Amino acid sequence: MRSCSWRCDCTEHDLAKDRTISRLREKLHSLLEQTKKAEPTKPLKPPLPTIYVITPTYARLVQKAELTRLSHTFLLVPQLHWIVVEDSPHRTGLVSEFLSHSGLAFTHLHVATPHERKLQEGDPSWLKPRGAEQRNEGLRWLRENIRSQEGGVIYFADDDNTYSLQLFEEMRWTQRVSVWPVGLVGGMRYERPIVEQGHVVRFHTGWRPSRPFPLDMAGFAVSLRLVLANPEARFDGDAPMGFLESSFLQSLVTMEELEPKADLCTKVLVWHTRTEKPKMKREEAMQKQGLGSDPAVEV
Repeated sequence: MRSCSWRCDCTEHDLAKDRTISRLREKLHSLLEQTKKAEPTKPLKPPLPTIYVITPTYARLVQKAELTRLSHTFLLVPQLHWIVVEDSPHRTGLVSEFLSHSGLAFTHLHVATPHERKLQEGDPSWLKPRGAEQRNEGLRWLRENIRSQEGGVIYFADDDNTYSLQLFEEMRWTQRVSVWPVGLVGGMRYERPIVEQGHVVRFHTGWRPSRPFPLDMAGFAVSLRLVLANPEARFDGDAPMGFLESSFLQSLVTMEELEPKADLCTKVLVWHTRTEKPKMKREEAMQKQGLGSDPAVEV
C-alpha cells in the first residue's frame, strides 16, 4: 500500500472564499443603501389634539343611566378629556364614584345654578337657558390649567344627546369654530348651516334664523387656543331664549369664519335626544305602604 506524498495547501482556497464573501457583503450593503434612497421617508404623524368635552349634569333618576351611556361612547374616542360639571353646591358621591370607575381621563367640577335662573316644577324646558354656569365653570378650569400653546378643541356635550364617533374626528382639527347639523332639534328633523362654495352663508332653522348664530349647543366645537386667547368669552345666563349659544360665539368668530364639517354640513352625526322621565306611581304607592325600593341601592 502506497502512501500519497502530495499535501493539500488550502490557504489559497480560503483567500478566494474570503474575497467572494467580501464582494457579496459589499453588494448587499450597496443594495440596502439604494433601497433606503428609493423609499420615501414617511413623515411623522402629528400628535392628536385633545378633545375637551364639557358636560353639565344634575341630579335626577336617569342621571347615572345617561352618564353611563355617554361614557361608553367617549371610551371609544382617543385623546379625550371629560370635564363633568355638576349643578350642585358640592360634588355628589354618585358622580364621584361613577367617574372614578369610568376609565376616562376626567375632571370633576361643581357649581350651583342661582335659584332665580333655575327652572321650576312645570316650567317648559325652553323657558330659561340651562347649563350656562356649568359650561362657564368648565371654561374657567381650562383657562387656569391648560397652557395656551397646547392644541385642542372644546365641545359642549349634554348628557342626554346621542353622538356618532365620526363626529369627534370631524371636530378634532378645528382651527377656530367648526359647525355641523344636529338632528331632532327645534321641532324639526334637523337644523344645519347652509354652505355655498365652502362657506356658511345662512342656517336652516325653524325659529329665529336672524339670531347671530342660530345653532344648537351640540352643533359646534371651538379651538382651545381661541378660547384661551379670548378670556372674556363666556355664556350669558341671562341671555334671551335661544341666544345662549350666540352669547358665547359672537365674541370669538364671524359667520364667514365658521368651518363646515360633516360633508359640508350634509350629514347628521349628533341627535338632540331626550330620555323619557320615568313614571314612579307604583313606587310611590309602595312607599306609602312601607314597601318601597331600598334607597341604598343606587340607580
